Amino acid sequence: MTYIDAVSTIDFPHQADQQEVKRHVREMFSDSYPMVEQALDIFENAEIKSRNFCKPLEYYKSIKGFSEQNTVYVECSLVYAAQAIRQCAAKAGIKLSEITDIIFVSSTGLATPSIDALLINQLKLNRDIRRYPLWGLGCGGGVSGIAKAGMITEARPEAVVLLVAVEMCSLTFLKNDFSKSNFVATSLFSDGIAAVIIRAKQNDSQNKFRIIASDSRLYYNTTDIMGWEFLDSGFKVVFSRDIPAFINQYIRTEVDAFLAQHNLTLAEIKNFIFHPGGKKVISAYMEALDLSKESMQQTISVIRDYGNMSSPTVLYVLDRFMDGNCEKGYGLMLALGPGFCTEMVLLSVD
Repeated sequence: MTYIDAVSTIDFPHQADQQEVKRHVREMFSDSYPMVEQALDIFENAEIKSRNFCKPLEYYKSIKGFSEQNTVYVECSLVYAAQAIRQCAAKAGIKLSEITDIIFVSSTGLATPSIDALLINQLKLNRDIRRYPLWGLGCGGGVSGIAKAGMITEARPEAVVLLVAVEMCSLTFLKNDFSKSNFVATSLFSDGIAAVIIRAKQNDSQNKFRIIASDSRLYYNTTDIMGWEFLDSGFKVVFSRDIPAFINQYIRTEVDAFLAQHNLTLAEIKNFIFHPGGKKVISAYMEALDLSKESMQQTISVIRDYGNMSSPTVLYVLDRFMDGNCEKGYGLMLALGPGFCTEMVLLSVD
């Protein structure tokens, strides 16, 4: 059996109130975009109170080139991912030398060698550690990473897998992009880092989520729903208004089919660990799956306190469930990502 042993998340030192972010965005766009006030209505509808940022808000006021922003991405990734890894290993009660595999998930910056290799050097992890750098999964990356960790430990029960999800969404901000997608992203996305230890355990498994199964589905002809357009100036966000409609059309069928493979129904799920894509996405989940606001409380609270951090966000939700908020019984992790795809993991608290 495979257990999610520990989760660690990062609160950056530059967290900002959503209204403060709105004021900064107004200042940045007031001279260049006459319609800025209308665009700023998005901030009021997001139901976000604070956001997690790797840099102070003043940093984002001036135009930065891709090279400079990517350098900051690498530097911040190394500093804060190392912190999350150390914290996670301590919570799991293991030494860093015991880690046998590392999965690194990100979509908001580039590095070759990949960040996992840089972390191995920095933390002096095992030289024979197995590496799985995963790029481009976007918001689906956290759930996909958990699924792949489960596959590794199923194949090799002795494995101790470290999953690290790193996103610096704020560093992809384009000051000269006046598209609605950019304003939605400016009101919604933020930065986050999470580390997770997954391993086969026979002891001390009380209140730990056990990984039972996973599922991944990619939909043809939907590549324009979410992703990046790569410009000379950096990463331009692609973020379709069709996501809630997609959820209403497909998610109930996908969830029911996945659970049926394990002789379960939605009514038997006690813990809903969903990636909070945004207010409309959460509402679409609740409508499509007939979920109460109470059952989605941890998902709602994470986006309220942090914003959408892409791939690590669902791991922040997972952290809150593991911190005494889970019920005995089954759990479902779910996220959507570029592709367009659905990622699901079935869990159990025994």
